[in-house]
Amino acid sequence: MMNRKLAWGISLGVVAVFAVFFIYPAGMVVKQAFEGTGADGEKIWTLDFIVSVFSNPIYREGLWNAFMMGVVSTALTILIAFPLALVAHRFDFVGKSFLSVLVLAPLILPPFVGAVGVKQMLGVNGAFNALLIDMGLMDGAMPFDWLAEGRFFGIVLMNALHLYPILYMNIAGALANLDPAMEQAAENLGCPPWKRFFKITLPLAMPGVFAGSSLVFIWSFTELGVPLVFDYARIAPVQIFDGIKGLEKNPAPYALTAVLLVVAAIVFAMAKLVMGRAPLGTAPRPKARSNGQKLGGWKGLACAGLFLGVFVAASVPHAGVLLLSLSERWYGTVIPDELTMRHYIEALGNGLVVPSIQNSLMYAGTATLLSVAIGIAVAWVIVRSDLKIRGALDAMVMMPLAVPGLVMAFGYLALSQEGKPFHFLVGVGGSPFMLLVLAYGIRRLPYVVRAAVAGLQQSNPALEEAAKSLGATPMRMMRRIAIPLIGANLAAGAILGFAFSMLEVSDSLILAQQAQHYPITKAIYTLLSTLGNGTELAAALGVWAMVFLSVAIMGAAILGGKRGGLFKV
Repeated sequence: MMNRKLAWGISLGVVAVFAVFFIYPAGMVVKQAFEGTGADGEKIWTLDFIVSVFSNPIYREGLWNAFMMGVVSTALTILIAFPLALVAHRFDFVGKSFLSVLVLAPLILPPFVGAVGVKQMLGVNGAFNALLIDMGLMDGAMPFDWLAEGRFFGIVLMNALHLYPILYMNIAGALANLDPAMEQAAENLGCPPWKRFFKITLPLAMPGVFAGSSLVFIWSFTELGVPLVFDYARIAPVQIFDGIKGLEKNPAPYALTAVLLVVAAIVFAMAKLVMGRAPLGTAPRPKARSNGQKLGGWKGLACAGLFLGVFVAASVPHAGVLLLSLSERWYGTVIPDELTMRHYIEALGNGLVVPSIQNSLMYAGTATLLSVAIGIAVAWVIVRSDLKIRGALDAMVMMPLAVPGLVMAFGYLALSQEGKPFHFLVGVGGSPFMLLVLAYGIRRLPYVVRAAVAGLQQSNPALEEAAKSLGATPMRMMRRIAIPLIGANLAAGAILGFAFSMLEVSDSLILAQQAQHYPITKAIYTLLSTLGNGTELAAALGVWAMVFLSVAIMGAAILGGKRGGLFKV
């Protein structure tokens, strides 16, 4: 058992860090949204800014579009993920293990980057219109502008195709923990499959559905990158981003950000409430039970086809980015007329690309070290101590999942202005190094904590106690016994945290204001607006990011075992 004084010291230290660098920035955004100036110059509490946002038709439309973006994206994600999880739970078919790994494929490319390829394919002279013209289904003289007419649904589709793996893994985990005796009893009593699904399976799987759906909703509701690439300005996150330049004179961004935070917090709290109600029938599955009913012939092929079809659809943005990065000329044809590798070579000579890669490695690497150091300490208190507050500590370190990155980035930016409390974090020449390290580190801490907790729960504490009884100091015991035992889990969480920090969008776009400090995602966004071959260079940089993230996620999957645990609420 962990020393109580040490456990209390770690707990209070982590609470202090979260209070200063997480709760304070988020709270400051809310405070500014309700703080005005009275006639005598004193600060007063007011609802004027919130009221002005809801009374302004432009901001009101932006908030409604953001809310509907979250709702529709979540609904579409459920329609994709639930059938996949149910089929994987019920049946064993040809290629199931391989196809279950492919479900992670969309995670290797942020929707922000994938939108670059989709925009090229859905343009007036893009690949999709060219295909329809070749098939005689569209008049070549009057091509349809899909992006102008359907940007909202284009963004929804991008969100769903990127985020369904998170929901799939939560639902699959919930289904795996169902007591099979309940479904078997219903079947023995003559309950038909469809009624058994709605009466037993679905209600018992709802905690997993709510857990994954809350993450998908918050992510979609506050998504900034895809609307920016699609030039969809009538949505709250983009309106906040556009209002940053006039931050001192315009209180609207504070009010908009506060509304986003409140909505996200309510959704997350509802998910935790549902998760906290332990449903009946979730006993661990007996080890002797088979993985599912074996299917062969056309039924097995149909199940495999479902997984493969979703994978192919989710891979379209990846294919678009890859083809764009290789295209010498791609105009009015299904695939590029000419292919070339020169964009990759030119990207290396571009003044933004190589420095941005170096910056991202530095920011993400330092943030990962911070996350690992805090994550190990927190996990130790949660698993190895008897403190009554360890449940609250666990809930606190999961809070970054509920607070949108846009809110955190906005809070850090406002507090780092001249004369503000966080201005000391701004480095020489306006470097955002410390700001980005703290933002990345705290937002990715939940992955490390969940992985470390899983490792400690599986390791035998008797080995640690034996080392102590033989005279090993606590640090030596940690270095020689404890950390090696959870090394694989820890590496999995660290790899995911590092990879997603490398390709973070909101923090990077908002906090990195000068070209010499740009991380990868800010460089990609800047290249997209560059004349000439800027779009192709951005795609080439996106392919490099895609390869890097795919290797990282596969490594985390191999080391971490149950991948879904890293994405649970």
